Amino acid sequence: MVLTDKVNPYSANCEACFGICCVALPYAKSADFAFDKGGGQPCRHLQSDYRCGIHTQLRNKGFKGCTVYECYGAGQKVSQQLYSGNDWRHSDQAEEMFQVFPVVQQLHEMLYYLHESLMIEEAESLHMDIKQIMEETEQLTLQSPASLLKLDVHMIRGRVNDVLLKVSAIVRAPLSKAYESKRHVVKGRDYIGANLRKACLVGVSLRGVLLIGANLTEADMRRAEFIGVDMRDANLSGADLSDALFLTQAQINSAIGNKKTRLPSHLNMPSHWLATKK
Repeated sequence: MVLTDKVNPYSANCEACFGICCVALPYAKSADFAFDKGGGQPCRHLQSDYRCGIHTQLRNKGFKGCTVYECYGAGQKVSQQLYSGNDWRHSDQAEEMFQVFPVVQQLHEMLYYLHESLMIEEAESLHMDIKQIMEETEQLTLQSPASLLKLDVHMIRGRVNDVLLKVSAIVRAPLSKAYESKRHVVKGRDYIGANLRKACLVGVSLRGVLLIGANLTEADMRRAEFIGVDMRDANLSGADLSDALFLTQAQINSAIGNKKTRLPSHLNMPSHWLATKK
């Protein structure tokens, strides 16, 4: 599997956004957020220049949830294209903007995975179909706000998912078969707090699996698929995810790891991992 180091174009560019995620999305006081905030209500840490006042201290200030959120570039699409650079503070369409944002976020998430699929050599036989679906989905993101709010996102996701499943099967098959005799069998979705230390998860589909707080130290997770995996506080110290499929930076940011953790070349090691001594 070959992925380039080029940044996926469906990634957040906060400099071109107006802090929409810091306003549109609600959150409740929890281990991930220090206080309650309603949808459409600006976070108290959002400054007048749309920057976060505690960006470099989010984890220490009780906002771990912010460090693991990814809009997949929906913020700049909504800010700069759909609303022509008119920010929510000076617009009578702010409420509509906040409703459109999560719709575009979902479409961009699909585009993110489709773009990754185009970078995979083994999936070359599917590249034509992937390009077509990408073009159609991209066009949907450029519709009027009113049209976007009427979209059947579930139907669109189903079509995209069919292609992603085919890509996953092609990529995982070779290693999955080679490691079949010693591979850990994943049953069900609930692996919260599970002890999977040194587990062989090569070529395993982990779609939608809950790995919250799981011990995955020194686990072999090459070519495992990670769409929809909840990895909050999963311990990946020394684990090998170097060839993982559909693994995102947000998922990595939510986990625990160290300098021995092997990541795909297009993902960055989180700063809180670098502070880990072991």
